[in-house]
Amino acid sequence: MVKITPSVWLKALVLIGVFSFLNVRSQNYSIILGRPTNTSITASVLFSQTAQFYLEYSTTTGVYTNSSAIVTTTANATYELDINNLSGNTQYYYRMQFKPTSGSSYSASPQYSFFTQRSAGNTFTFTIESDEHLYDKKGVESMYKITLNNQAADHPDFMLTLGDIFGDDHRPNTITSAQLDSLHRVYRPRLGSICNSIPFYVCLGNHEGEKDFYLKQNPPNNMAIYGTQWRKFYYPNPFPNSFYTGDTLHEAYGIGQAQNYYAWTWGDALFVVMDVYRYDCDTSAKPHNWDWTLGKMEYDWLKQTLETSTAKYKFAFAHHIRGEDRGGITNAKLYEWGGYDGATGTTYSFPTKRPGWAKPIHKLFVDNGVNIFFQGHDHLFAHETLDNVIYQEVPMAADSTYKIGMLANARAYVSDTIDGTGHIRVIVSPACVKVDYIKAYLPADTVSHLHHNREIGFSYTIGNCAMAGLEEYATNDFFNVNPNPANNRLTLQFLSPVDKHCCTIRNQLGQSILISADKEIDVSGLSNGVYFLSVDIGQRTSVKKVIINH
Repeated sequence: MVKITPSVWLKALVLIGVFSFLNVRSQNYSIILGRPTNTSITASVLFSQTAQFYLEYSTTTGVYTNSSAIVTTTANATYELDINNLSGNTQYYYRMQFKPTSGSSYSASPQYSFFTQRSAGNTFTFTIESDEHLYDKKGVESMYKITLNNQAADHPDFMLTLGDIFGDDHRPNTITSAQLDSLHRVYRPRLGSICNSIPFYVCLGNHEGEKDFYLKQNPPNNMAIYGTQWRKFYYPNPFPNSFYTGDTLHEAYGIGQAQNYYAWTWGDALFVVMDVYRYDCDTSAKPHNWDWTLGKMEYDWLKQTLETSTAKYKFAFAHHIRGEDRGGITNAKLYEWGGYDGATGTTYSFPTKRPGWAKPIHKLFVDNGVNIFFQGHDHLFAHETLDNVIYQEVPMAADSTYKIGMLANARAYVSDTIDGTGHIRVIVSPACVKVDYIKAYLPADTVSHLHHNREIGFSYTIGNCAMAGLEEYATNDFFNVNPNPANNRLTLQFLSPVDKHCCTIRNQLGQSILISADKEIDVSGLSNGVYFLSVDIGQRTSVKKVIINH
């Protein structure tokens, strides 16, 4: 037997303390931003061990004139820190100072940033992903990381997921709270890789299981209640206040406000995120036809939100029309969404099926100028138009086969169906809206040069993008780079004068490996290969492929 002396214990404790400190220093934490407003933002912070931290911030990069209170957190417990009294239409820079509770000095995180609410007349970008499906292996981790990094390269003000990200309703009667905790927690480091600077919004999908039917099954011990509790624990979705509108209902079992549907205005656009499951039907897990409903409470909120908004552009989001069926505009004509019965859509039954309701959901969209309805669920890109409302299907974010949705669901659409994986980038300016399908590719699938990561699979506009200057954004022609291939140095040449710029060089996995604010970039330390040079000049970003060959 080995005898453990007090001195050995002391050395062990010192080593444990050093190891703990090194763990914190190695960024064993995640920050997810959420709920940005004109005067505030929420930072959800999670450490894997007990720690103390505070945030320091200002409007000048590298200079931090304000700080939050010091917070002590326990291991694996999120803390939502609200930063208040901010100025609207402003970019803020921040970093976290942190240490283990037993430590004597703080360490600084890298610098992150965010925007407060854009004023009308300002151009901004947001991104949308959907149907990540890592929990059931339809989605692939390495593929998802590339899609996330591609979104980061767009420098969006915020990003949305359209659902089927956290949940797994394949075992609705046996899944445990601990398993749902794990399903939500595992996304913290994934999303934390970019959502420390990109506020994150959740739109619920069917596989999250937060459905009316499941909420009623043996409460509080059911998938829907567990899922709601853990989603709220890890991810700060909006709730009604002076900035956001949404679900005001306070639910039992410690849920409170479910933070499941909400709306806000940003720049010249209204954003309306719908929940098509929580109040859909208490007698069926997958209601169809007239059995499905948005619920009168949410419908009235949607109607009032659309009718009272004066925003130039209006965007609506849900996991899918009527929750479960496939397709876009063919579904938009039917039942509560469109008012007509059956596949042929010849009998208008809305007044008798929904007495006291003003009009079908699609008619609300038409009469109130909704420009685009974004949905997921069908795992492909599809673009359709009905009565001047664009129905935009968002592709999977992590499909390494690039074919899942096309093979299974393309026949449910009538136009513009495209395979692949990736995200949707939307640029909103006073003069126009530009929508791009940014495709993601694994490095092995770009060797033939038939495809490249971040290629644009489809693009369309609303309004006059030439007037807005967004055509230049799309064609990546505001700078040249020479030589290409390069040996030890890249030189940027701008086609028109710029005040300042920031360059990021990423590898084919989308990982940032070099950042520079110079026009002459030293690349002597990079290995030979293909890279992507992203140049940011404020509200515009361009990306070009560069080759390093020493």
